[in-house]
This record gives sequence, C-alpha cells and structure tokens, in this order.
Amino acid sequence: MNKFETLLKEKMSEESFQKLAALKNEKVMDFVGTFAEHCDPKSIYVCDDSEKDTQYVREQALAKGEEHTLANSKQTIHWDGYGDQARDKKNTRFMVYKENMDKMASLNSIEYEEGLSEIMGIAKGIMRGKDAVVLFYSEGPTQSPFTIPCVQFTDSWYVAHSENILYRTAYSHFLNMKDEEKDDFFRFIHSAGELDENGCSVNLQNRRIYMDTQNNIVYSMNAQYAGNSVGLKKHSMRLAINKSGQEGWLCEHMFVMAVVDKKKNRKTYFCGAYPSACGKTSTAMIPGEQIVGDDIAYFRNINGEFRAVNVEFGMFGIIKDVNEQDDPVIFKNLMLNQEVIFSNVLRGKDNKPYWLGMGVDAPDEGRNHFGEWKKGVKDANGKEVGVAHGNARYTMRLDYLDNIDKAGFEAKDGVKVEGVLYGGRDSDITVPVEESPNWKDGILIKAATLESETTSATLGQEGVRTPSPMANMDFVSYPLGSYTMNNIKFGESVKATPKIFSTNYFMRGKDGNFVTSKLAKKVWLHWAEGRIHGEYEAYDTPTGKIPHYEDLKALFKEHLNEDFSKETYDYLFTFRCTKWTDKLERTKAYYKKMDPNTPKEIFDYWDAAIAKINKAKEKYGDLILPGAFKG
Repeated sequence: MNKFETLLKEKMSEESFQKLAALKNEKVMDFVGTFAEHCDPKSIYVCDDSEKDTQYVREQALAKGEEHTLANSKQTIHWDGYGDQARDKKNTRFMVYKENMDKMASLNSIEYEEGLSEIMGIAKGIMRGKDAVVLFYSEGPTQSPFTIPCVQFTDSWYVAHSENILYRTAYSHFLNMKDEEKDDFFRFIHSAGELDENGCSVNLQNRRIYMDTQNNIVYSMNAQYAGNSVGLKKHSMRLAINKSGQEGWLCEHMFVMAVVDKKKNRKTYFCGAYPSACGKTSTAMIPGEQIVGDDIAYFRNINGEFRAVNVEFGMFGIIKDVNEQDDPVIFKNLMLNQEVIFSNVLRGKDNKPYWLGMGVDAPDEGRNHFGEWKKGVKDANGKEVGVAHGNARYTMRLDYLDNIDKAGFEAKDGVKVEGVLYGGRDSDITVPVEESPNWKDGILIKAATLESETTSATLGQEGVRTPSPMANMDFVSYPLGSYTMNNIKFGESVKATPKIFSTNYFMRGKDGNFVTSKLAKKVWLHWAEGRIHGEYEAYDTPTGKIPHYEDLKALFKEHLNEDFSKETYDYLFTFRCTKWTDKLERTKAYYKKMDPNTPKEIFDYWDAAIAKINKAKEKYGDLILPGAFKG
C-alpha cells in the first residue's frame, strides 16, 4: 500500500483513484500524493484520454470563471491579471546543486536547497479550498522514439484546458509503460494561488517558476499567464534541452515545415530558429507550403537520418497583428466556431473578440484584461489601456489549419530534415539567404552569431543588437559552450547531414526602408530548397554560398510575379567585411560572458573566420560584390 493511499482516497472520487492506481506507477503516486498533502486541495480529479474528461475540463474552466463564453459557442476567453501577461524572466530560475552553481551562474540559478525551501514554503497550503486536476500528456507523438511522458498537477482548469489543446493526452501511454520506463517522465506542479474577484492571481510578489533539471520537475506558483503556468511549454523545453544534452539528441526552439515544389511533385522538410519578432511563425506559415509545427522540435538520429517531430499538438500564438491580409490561414480559423481560447483580448458587447492589428474596427467598450474597459481609460500609472494586451494570445489546435502536413504531423518516427534555417533581425550585415559550407560552420557562423536588432519604435534606441545564439537563450538549461558543441556533434553524427542556411528579412536600403516585401521570404526559401536538390549554382563568400542573380530573378517571377532588379540584388548580397568581423567579435564576447568554460576550439574557429574575412578585405575591399570573391 502506498503511504498516500488513504489521503488520496479522501480527496478523490473512487473513479479518479482507480485511474491513478491502474497505472501501477509508484513515482506517479508519490508525486500526486506529496503535493496533495503539501498543497492541500479540497479535491483532485484524475483525467484519462477520454472525450468525457476533456469535456469536463472545459466545463470546469467555465464554471469556475477562469474562462468565459463568446458569440461562437465553442470559443472561450480568459483574462490574466494586469501584472501577469508575460513570461516572468526574473523569477524563472534553475534549482542547481551546490557543486554545479559556478557553471550555471549565468543562467539565473538558485542553489538547490535554498530554492526548494522557498518554493515549498510558497506552495504550503496554496490549493486549500480549491479543486485540482491531474493530467497525463506526451511531448511529441505517443508510443514513439521521441515521446517524453509528462504529468501535470494544477488547480487551474484554464491551464488544464490549454494543455488539452496544446498537447497529446497520454494516460494510455502511462498505462502501457514497461517497468523500466516508469521512472522516466517530467512532472509539473502548478497553482494559480489566491484569486481576486476576477479570478486572477493575487500574490504576484510570490510568483515563482523554479525548474529542477536534475530531477525533471517544475514548480510554478502564483502564476496564470500560460507562459508561466503551462508546464509542458517552455518549462518542459528547458527540461528537455538538459535531458537531450545528456542523451545525445536535440531539443530546439524551431518550427518544422515542408517546402512544396508542385512542378516536381516534391516535398522537402526544413526546421528554423528565429528570435522573437524575426519571422519564425510567418516563415512556418508561408502560403503554398505546409506546416508540421511552429515552435519546438525534437531531433533524433534514427537509422542514420536527421529526423524531427513537432513536440506540440496545438499553437499558443501571439494574436497581435493577425489579420486577414497578413495571416489569412490563422485569421480564418479564429473566425470559425471551433475550439479556441483567446487570452487578454477585448470581449465587446457583441460577445466577439477584438485585438490589436486585427484589421477590424473594435468597439469603444467591453471587457478585457484591465476589467471593464472604455476607449481612453487609463491605468493606475496614467497610461492609456489599449483594446488588448500586446502579448495577447490564441490557443488553438494545429490540425485545424488547411496547410498542415498531416502525415508529418502524426509521424511517430518524425520527418527527415534536409534544411535548417537560422534568421535574425539585421538591417545592414547579413544577406537575405546564404548556405553554410558544412554543418559545423553553420552552427558556429550562422546559428551562434544570431542577433535581434531593436527598432526605435520598440525601445526608443535604434540598432541595439541583442545576441540570441540558436534563438534559444531564454531556454538553454546548461552551459552555452557545451550546448553549442552538442549541436555540432549531433549534426555530424547523422549520415545525411542537413544543409544550414542563414536568412535575413530585414535588410534596409539607404532610405531606411526594408528592401524587399514580407513575401520575399518565399523566394529565399525556394532557393534553399533548390540548393538541397542540386539545382542552382552559387557564388562563394567568406562565410558561405549565395544565389546567382538570374536564379533569383526567375524565382521572384515564378512565386511572386515580381521583377527583381540587378541593382537590388547587388545591394542585398554585397558582403560587408567590417560589419561581419564586428559581429563575430560581439559573439565571442557574449560567449565569454555567458560561459567562461566555452571550449577553445569554438573561439579558434571564430578567430580563423575573422582572419579569413580580413584577408578578403585586403584583397577585395570592405564591400565585396556578389561573384567577386574567389576564395
């Protein structure tokens, strides 16, 4: 008899307890029992994979006021508190054993015993009087080489509802685990804490998201915003990055998509990493191509092939500027009467959702994250409150989308990846598309050097470049140098290593405007796809290979019916020597700051690249036109 059996029977119905007991998993029982005792919820409901339980979670989210109905009956709206609408980076910390603190110091860590004492102190009795729920999920498809089973224990039925949309339920997977597998799963304990009259977390000063990568458990307390509370999203990603580093696979902040060449009846899979606001979702959703996943990918070497799955079943997307013109596929689905959770947008008097950049005139009053709202209302700091929050979201199933690649989405062995894209926001250095000569070069010259450039509209200071190696720095959970080396080793371990390409959609002309339209990314993508299949010649540069003008001219005409001038081509694809050596020096400085133990071979590689660029500068000048460089 498990030591928590009596307690759990008191807090659960007979049906719920039997669901838990049927798993015959002592670690699951101990996890649920420990926090049933410590957090002290009034009751605990255990979910299996049935539609009955899925529907029960939806109903409870509405009944408890965590979500509200909309004009479309299958859609709901949720509001987070006014100070709880973005990831809390300050209070998201790794709990690290004392002997590992030095190497984890740059990753916002807290000593393990100190962190455990603090978070358990906050969690003591935090669910008292509330109904909690235990759910079982899978990161990636179930019963697959990629599967990571997960258990979520939460008192937020909005969180449970969100996870039911975003992830595959996996009670059956747990039921069928072999004895040797039963200890290997991720655990998430979450409480929204004390709630106000609007159902929002009160004690934000005690909001903590503490991650224990050594024992694969995440504690999230006094948080509601999904980025802080939905354990299987970025919290799980941090656990998986650490786990993959130990086991020899990769977890990356990447989309997975299929580039479709209808003329040749060909489908080529790409993955891509882009810092926030640098084109990640818009690339994954390029019209005419197909999407497998928009956010997180696992990579494994399966029979010598570089294979990827989308970890998720749904998407938790930023809704700002989603409109019929720029995002027709997503916008169409947000208008249909199907299951969607809107968060932190306006519910008008017509019971319809409205958000920033929707392309539809919003009403002058309604209810939003601020509470009862009227146009022109100001918050306590005298700041005018907009129609919706800038980080407002939608939560929706991916398989609603017309452009989903259904075969790739469900493939238990994943899809074979042939191209990997890395793109930042860069007004004056990186060309729109460039191929790396090999995998290691791609990781160190394209991925590790990624930067995102601020604009005057966002921060008031233009041109500040934020380093973002692999577009993953918020989630890397072990030292950056080791993480980079693991990326190199994994790519070199497969027989058919994918080609790596850099992209940059943000090159500005002398007038300060973007040189190409948003749609040009389709051209850069199809050139990369053609290179994978040996269809285009390329010019060398000191950092890789770039397209010939004639090929791009034809691609612009074929895909966009646009003319592409030689003058524009020369400007976009000029190699800028000093700009590039400065970029590499910034990367070196960042790595030294973030991980003083970064392997010397990484710095040696960058020094060799700087020497190569300087040699080219001496021979060809600071600005090297396409085709001029001869190696």
